[in-house]
Amino acid sequence: MSMFHRPLIAGLVLFALIAAACAPDDFPAEAGATASISADSIGSDATVPLIDLSEFSIKGDLTVPAGPVVVDVLNKGAAVHTLVLAGGPKTENLNAGEETLLDLGTLAPGTYELFCDIPGHRESGMSAELTVVPSSEADSVTISAERSEEGPDWEALEEAMTASFEAFPAETEGQGNVLLEPTILPDGTKEYDLTVAITSWEVEPGRVVESWSYNGMVPGPEIRVDVGDKVRVNVQNDLPLSTDIHWHGIPTPNAMDGVSSITQEPIQPGESFVYEFVAERESVGMYHAHRFGQISIPNGLFGVFTIGELPIPRGQTIGDTTIPEDLVVAQEIPMVLNDAGVIGYSLNGKSFPATEPYVVEQGDWVAITYYNEGLQIHPMHLHQFPQLVVAKDGFPLDNPYYADTINVAPGERYTVLVNATDVGTWVWHCHILTHVESEDGMFGMVTAMIVT
Repeated sequence: MSMFHRPLIAGLVLFALIAAACAPDDFPAEAGATASISADSIGSDATVPLIDLSEFSIKGDLTVPAGPVVVDVLNKGAAVHTLVLAGGPKTENLNAGEETLLDLGTLAPGTYELFCDIPGHRESGMSAELTVVPSSEADSVTISAERSEEGPDWEALEEAMTASFEAFPAETEGQGNVLLEPTILPDGTKEYDLTVAITSWEVEPGRVVESWSYNGMVPGPEIRVDVGDKVRVNVQNDLPLSTDIHWHGIPTPNAMDGVSSITQEPIQPGESFVYEFVAERESVGMYHAHRFGQISIPNGLFGVFTIGELPIPRGQTIGDTTIPEDLVVAQEIPMVLNDAGVIGYSLNGKSFPATEPYVVEQGDWVAITYYNEGLQIHPMHLHQFPQLVVAKDGFPLDNPYYADTINVAPGERYTVLVNATDVGTWVWHCHILTHVESEDGMFGMVTAMIVT
């Protein structure tokens, strides 16, 4: 039994009374402030529901009577989690197995959202509705006296895992990273049109979100130009907020850097802006909003921008391998990583089983660039094949190296070469396991390389 379920609560339910000195929707702390308390500070009239956190769910006593509510929160998962009352207090970060009390204040009848605010967790299922009923209906509410000692439902876990694999690859509406063809102006300038708007996007089968997108896709359309090209990008803002575009890793004049209100005025809703620059050097970059980036980028405002060819160390010997002088890259794969916003844990805007499997022929050389547009680090692991890291952020490495797991931090780009020597279906995923597996099976940042 939890240490918090002491005789004060009589081992059972004590229903709440509305405190006369406190308004119904008062919180013990300002929104977003932590409000963990000690067991000795619980009032005798407080309801103490039990809430369990795991990957990725919030379960427990989610119906309580009106009045003072103190939640007993236990992290039963493997990752760090929090519990937040929307518009109200939150717990500290809870490690696996940690338990705390969270004072939600005196709650009036109604519904309240509870969620975990670790990036990506809310979008992956860690959101629940707390229903507060009038105190006159308290007799209809059951609060657990103690946590169940029942173990996991192993059969259900097996079924969920099997079903998630059987669904792969699942079809969904929409594809990101579609190459954007330019209009060639009389002076040779390559002109591109981007419309920024909130549009529907199917992240996985049946989960359609209101994404922030370029030209209606996530990631936005891929832009590729040659060194020396004159580039013009016309941006139309159909968002409810002002925006801009920062060319991350792409050299531009200061006035084109895309940081309002420093290098330009914000592009207001309904207005447009023209970015113009010369593609000075080979670059492997990204484009994304800078203004309101904490909202717009996790929700989908990101894309891939490449100048020139990917850096391939032809003829160079690395370890026991000599890269052929005449090496032909059979396929270039941009893989954009995300973990937050409405998109959540995803590869190129899709969550498993809707992620795209990549089909290559035995012996092919494949160039992959990881782009981290998320808020967390992601160690990307491809089964069977060593990944030859040839460039970081578009800059060729003097000493390329092999690795089977590449740790990609937010904002970073890593370009790797893979020689697909062995036939089979090889899993490819982030190796933070809670970014790919849950009690509902595989999800998120998982795909496969299929070698025929």
